[in-house]
Amino acid sequence: MPTDPDTGYDPSLGRKFVFVTGGVMSGLGKGITAASTGRLLSNAGFDVTAVKIDPYLNVDAGTMNPYEHGEVYVLKDGGEVDLDLGNYERFLGVDMTSDHNVTTGKTYQHVIENERAGDYLGKTVQIIPHVTDDIKRRIREAAEGTDVCIVEIGGTVGDIESMPFLEALRQFSHEEEDDDVLFTHVTLVPYSKNGEQKTKPTQHSVKELRSIGLQPDVLVGRCEDRLDPDVKEKIALFCDVPTDAVFSNPDVEDVYHVPLMVEDEGLDEYVMDQLGLADEALPAAERSTRWRELVTRDRDREIDVALVGKYALEDAYMSIHEALKHAGIHTQTEVNVLWVDADEMASEHEERLAEADGIVVPGGFGSRGTDGKIEAIRYARTNDVPFLGLCLGFQLAVVEHARNVLGLEDAHSAELDPETSHPVIDLLPDQYETEDMGGTMRLGAHETDIDPGTLAADVYGANSCTERHRHRYEVNPEYIDRLESDDLRFSGYADNRMEILEREDHSFFLGTQYHPEFRSRPDRASPPFVSFVETILDRVEEPTDERNEVSA
Repeated sequence: MPTDPDTGYDPSLGRKFVFVTGGVMSGLGKGITAASTGRLLSNAGFDVTAVKIDPYLNVDAGTMNPYEHGEVYVLKDGGEVDLDLGNYERFLGVDMTSDHNVTTGKTYQHVIENERAGDYLGKTVQIIPHVTDDIKRRIREAAEGTDVCIVEIGGTVGDIESMPFLEALRQFSHEEEDDDVLFTHVTLVPYSKNGEQKTKPTQHSVKELRSIGLQPDVLVGRCEDRLDPDVKEKIALFCDVPTDAVFSNPDVEDVYHVPLMVEDEGLDEYVMDQLGLADEALPAAERSTRWRELVTRDRDREIDVALVGKYALEDAYMSIHEALKHAGIHTQTEVNVLWVDADEMASEHEERLAEADGIVVPGGFGSRGTDGKIEAIRYARTNDVPFLGLCLGFQLAVVEHARNVLGLEDAHSAELDPETSHPVIDLLPDQYETEDMGGTMRLGAHETDIDPGTLAADVYGANSCTERHRHRYEVNPEYIDRLESDDLRFSGYADNRMEILEREDHSFFLGTQYHPEFRSRPDRASPPFVSFVETILDRVEEPTDERNEVSA
């Protein structure tokens, strides 16, 4: 049977697909469950990739408010995607592309463009088969060259937005061989007031799933504690799955422990058995234990880092939290993040800067919280507190220097104050004609040249680096000579774009126009974050009188 040009189906490829759906409520952690399954299959020797399906009409996540959807994660090819793609990259240790994020907007846009081009030969264009065929094609193309593709469907079963995708999966399972497709359904198993684990939400969720033609092969119960054996039996009976297909995913202190938890439950072995992969897997004694060694490593030191932002939501800065955690794993340090609301810093949060061992100012858009971030940067500069500025944090470090060191009182970014008389941050000439907001910034992986003998060169141990970007405004070339006249130095650049700044009068003051947090992994911590943490550790561990001498 030849490859179907519409759906991409080729029976000779023998790829395996694990579809992960969720029920009862969103935010249960099906993305972490999916990523953990992929991590365990990777440990067993399989080449694993992942696809995240987002049922919103946005073409990508680039224009979405972090309050609604968490951070916008940037891929190496410049794709602005859901934060779950970040989890997949961190758990699987692979770099993904925009093709690994499928949205309703992306799919409908493609189908409509094809219709306008006359590609459907006069047919009536409909959800079935045209939209569902496009969804299936995208999944299969993203899976090319791998052994197993984990596909997470965003939202919950029953959402009207998800219906075309679930129908596409029903067709998909009909087209593929039985042992090439496995459906995992993640549901909530709450406690009642009398301490009983309740299965009714799971039963109703599975009933909804079955009503559209999908029968789960594996059920994962998200719960505070492991599922009781009799609860597993009850779920199996009422949801028509074997008892050994029901697994617990209880709360853990660190999401990186979820693979260990579900491995103890035997989820990986069951999935491999159902997909016919058991005989091809590495023997248990030969499987990689690197993940377990990393995430269970003792952290016998502790530091506090202030994160100064405007979104009081951890998901809005997820990759920064994770990069700090990775640096902690690398240095065997517990990194505590102290949230500092940039809007309220002067009235309520200023004391947290004094408590912190280091300060991070993250990226962002819009003017809200800008004054608080600039004040935090001034505090770090004048008190010799280790500082890491990312994207907007880098730009505001330029603004703070221009105002408070060079005396350019109203210096600002033209993005935030178009009327400023000193636009030290501005658009470059080739950016003036941009009209669309989505997907038009400097995005994705770009190389930065680094001056030898600088802090940045020490951080990276090289004279160049490749990191991911997400910004439109740049350091204004007209101000570079003036900005570098008093201890501030641009030590990294790409042509006429300033990429890294540092201060020669400071123990550790580093700003990056790019986002190093997006490439950080548990086994490959980001160099700027590692150097930031190591500097803090050196300062915390040295005698107080020596530190005072350095500050003086």
